[in-house]
Amino acid sequence: MKVVALVSGGKDSCYAMMKAIHYGHEIVALANLMPLDDSVDELDSYMYQTVGHQIIVRYAECMGLPLFRRRIQGSSRHQELGYKETQGDEVEDLCILLREVKRQIPSVSAVSSGAIASDYQRLRVESVCSRLGLVSLAYLWKQDQSLLLQEMITNGIVAVTVKVAAMGLDPAKHLGKELAFLNAYLHKLKELYGINVCGEGGEYETLTLDCPLFSNARIVLDEYQVVMHSSDSIAPVGILHPLAFHLENKADVQYLKSQDKIHESFTQKLGSVFEVQDSVEGCEATCKPVDYRADPINDIEHKFNISRTNNKGTFSICFWLQDSCNGLQEDLKIVLGKIESQLLGLGFGWENVLYIHLYIDDMNKFSEANETYVKFITQEKCPFGVPSRSTVEMPLIEMGFSRAYIEVLVANNKDKKVLHVQSISSWAPSCIGPYSQATLHEGILHMAGQLGLDPPTMNLCKGGPGVELEQALKNSEAVAKCFNCSITTSAIAFVIYCSKHISLLERLDIQEKQETILRQMKISHLQERTTYKALDPLFLYVLVPDLPKRAYVEVKPILYVEDDTDVAFEVVTERFCLETPPSYWGFKPENWHDSCTQKCVISGKICAIILSITSELAAKICFDSLPAEYVNNGQHSLPKAHMEKISKFCIYLLDKVMTDDDFAWEDIMSLRFYIPVSLQMSVQLLQPMFCNALFELSEMSQKKLKTGEEPIFNIVPVIGSGRSASSMDDVVTCELMAQKS
Repeated sequence: MKVVALVSGGKDSCYAMMKAIHYGHEIVALANLMPLDDSVDELDSYMYQTVGHQIIVRYAECMGLPLFRRRIQGSSRHQELGYKETQGDEVEDLCILLREVKRQIPSVSAVSSGAIASDYQRLRVESVCSRLGLVSLAYLWKQDQSLLLQEMITNGIVAVTVKVAAMGLDPAKHLGKELAFLNAYLHKLKELYGINVCGEGGEYETLTLDCPLFSNARIVLDEYQVVMHSSDSIAPVGILHPLAFHLENKADVQYLKSQDKIHESFTQKLGSVFEVQDSVEGCEATCKPVDYRADPINDIEHKFNISRTNNKGTFSICFWLQDSCNGLQEDLKIVLGKIESQLLGLGFGWENVLYIHLYIDDMNKFSEANETYVKFITQEKCPFGVPSRSTVEMPLIEMGFSRAYIEVLVANNKDKKVLHVQSISSWAPSCIGPYSQATLHEGILHMAGQLGLDPPTMNLCKGGPGVELEQALKNSEAVAKCFNCSITTSAIAFVIYCSKHISLLERLDIQEKQETILRQMKISHLQERTTYKALDPLFLYVLVPDLPKRAYVEVKPILYVEDDTDVAFEVVTERFCLETPPSYWGFKPENWHDSCTQKCVISGKICAIILSITSELAAKICFDSLPAEYVNNGQHSLPKAHMEKISKFCIYLLDKVMTDDDFAWEDIMSLRFYIPVSLQMSVQLLQPMFCNALFELSEMSQKKLKTGEEPIFNIVPVIGSGRSASSMDDVVTCELMAQKS
């Protein structure tokens, strides 16, 4: 991509440019914001470094690139973490500046910035980029600061301190000193006082005088004055005010760019400086989001199918059309519109949605689905953060579903913490659009489906399914660390979607890789901590027709982020109960029942269950033997009577496992039954079976189990599923998540 680089003069913005070039992008222009008054060194700004702004003007000549500058008119008016367009805010100056760059150089499609740890700055740059249709590049984001500082020095960043404001930094001693000289001392201060060695806490600011991108000349600071802002005895604050400097031409000068490399109407001389004034148009969004709603007529034309769990705090709503003959976009538009109406009817909106499972019938139409999706779920509708999301192709049509099938997890409050990083970085894959990396709500971290993407390039890692899985787990761990947890100790469950294009041998490799990688990550994580409590996660593998970007695997972790209270963890594969449980439909406790079930219980809070019914177990459940050919390969249809009995057994065993740990059906947040299309049973046949089983349980047990018109479960059509990558051939796999309200 062609990139305009935001430059403050500091080391971070310069090194961010170097990283952008390293990952194949082209810097075609520079952009800088400076004080309204040239005599002012520093503004009271939360966004911009302005110390040393007198020298930035020469960056254009040093790099042979056009420099666009704007004087900061606004102030920090909108000081909340998330930014909303606010007249008179200093962020609007950035928007006007970048809008002019884009007008003069239309091929510019991305913006580079040096954000390392400041969400405040990153979110504002992303907000402006979103409004202007630009991509944010933040290649220093979340990088280890000690390693990053050493990288900068090693790779030729020559920068001097122009502001110091931390314990141990003396303006008289440390201003004007090079980073290489201060490196060891900064690490000493980190040990003594816990400072950020890259200055992310405002400990110091720098001015880059030379770097490999300065192909024409380096800056030489001839004379400067130390100006004290505070003579505090503990942490005095001082800045460096440049009085005289000059450029020193480099030998064998070669421009990085030539005039004919910019294929635009932009014909200004490279190395020129342009000051951007106020425009009559202001800073408008390139394209306004369309408030898409379903056509009311469609509500009459189509028969809807909706399911909803009964948890009062957090519940799931699932929606699809029956007998739809529309295309994917039309189906998705109707489904999203109906869900929006349902939410409004309950007094909620998209801002209450924590997570969205988007199932589509054809991954070739993913971009079309996304185009419709972003017209409903927008930043404006979700001021507390957009939902996290997983997108998977499922064999929907084969089992009687519409081309779009959506499940949303809804909270009755807005007490959620959303991680949404839109910038491309080396940290984890970006989410450019209205879907976030993860959402934390009441102790459960719902993480978006993670592909094996290389974060800085956003390309799938080459090397096959095992390599993709390893990268997907690394990406998941990077996201988890932002919530001070790890997938190796805090995971309740992993759902791993596998493409049908993976061979059986590769599935075995995935299983082995998953165990090895998580074990290694856990050892590394525990070495960093003195004490720990760890969950033993559940695993569910789902075989699907296709995944985004033609990926082989998609990993969806669910984590428990504990609070300050002591919590008892329990993970059980074999269960022992002294009391005789009730018998329903003639089912009584058998030793082999234990092999069906895994559960993860956080006492009094969360209960997760995975129930696997293999063809062998199905034969035992049905008493009379299933057809031999079915038991052997599981690829043939199942008699309806047998499936009815299996559905009752699933309900019976789920009820027993929940009851053992004092959980009830009304505690369920989500309940999915994964059914393989090889059974040749439609959803219209399967759904009543499970509904009847729940109704009969309610009647027999006298439990207050709501069995109204809406099912409390979702049928999910798959090619296969199971508890291991090598045996995704269950007749039915149940995934249940319950939480005490």
